[in-house]
Amino acid sequence: MRKLFSMLCFGLVFWGSLSCVSNEKIIYLQNLEGNEPIPDDELISYEIPEYKLQYNDIVDVNIQTVEDLLLNGFNNRAAVGGNPQMQVAGQGGGDIYYMTGYTVDREGNIRLPIVGAINVKDKTIEEARIQIESQLKQYVTTEVYVKVKLGGIRYSALGEFRRPGKFVVLQDRMTIFEAIANAGDLTNISKRDEILLIRQYPEGTKLHRLNLNDRQLIRSPYYFIQPNDQLYAEPMKVREIGAGENAAQSLALIISAITAAVLIINVATR
Repeated sequence: MRKLFSMLCFGLVFWGSLSCVSNEKIIYLQNLEGNEPIPDDELISYEIPEYKLQYNDIVDVNIQTVEDLLLNGFNNRAAVGGNPQMQVAGQGGGDIYYMTGYTVDREGNIRLPIVGAINVKDKTIEEARIQIESQLKQYVTTEVYVKVKLGGIRYSALGEFRRPGKFVVLQDRMTIFEAIANAGDLTNISKRDEILLIRQYPEGTKLHRLNLNDRQLIRSPYYFIQPNDQLYAEPMKVREIGAGENAAQSLALIISAITAAVLIINVATR
């Protein structure tokens, strides 16, 4: 019985040591072996590709004439925070521009009052602004000023995130780490070296595997999130075997297992 108990204790300790998640698996932006190291103070240059509008995108179009500017000033549109409908949508995790923006349909058009359909598919924001301004001049005799912006960056976070879900961030660009932070960060048992990025392109969908542990990610074209991106984080094997995420949890599981084994052996030997 003593020999059996010793073997059982050794097996539990060995299992617990294997189940712990090492720091190397959860630390972001490491200089991994085999790659050119990037010093902490090095300036990393990159080119952010201009996003081209696609089906189901929402754009915010603000049109002002000279009279509008003189009467109401240059900022005649109410702030987002002052609109009750937008506040409710933002708090509920919805798209706050869904009710006020213009959605790109399957043909790549948005429909503006009076002007009608304007094709903006595969156009950048600036190209869409020029197109809208050009078609407006056919109906408006006075000078018009058009401002076009994306209705925020919409993306989804699935899997081993602390707060998974669908998010709308009101800014023009966002890194993948900002997107992860907005979803509450990854859990300790997520595979940071195999994050799946599902990205929409005009011709279809592509899957990309990203290694968040590798500092070289900053130089990749996937460092910045695009609208309609989806992030999926797979769990490690630790979750499958039901072990602890850290040494303290694993130790607690080992102690509990040893205590249960001692009780069983005592009952069996009586």
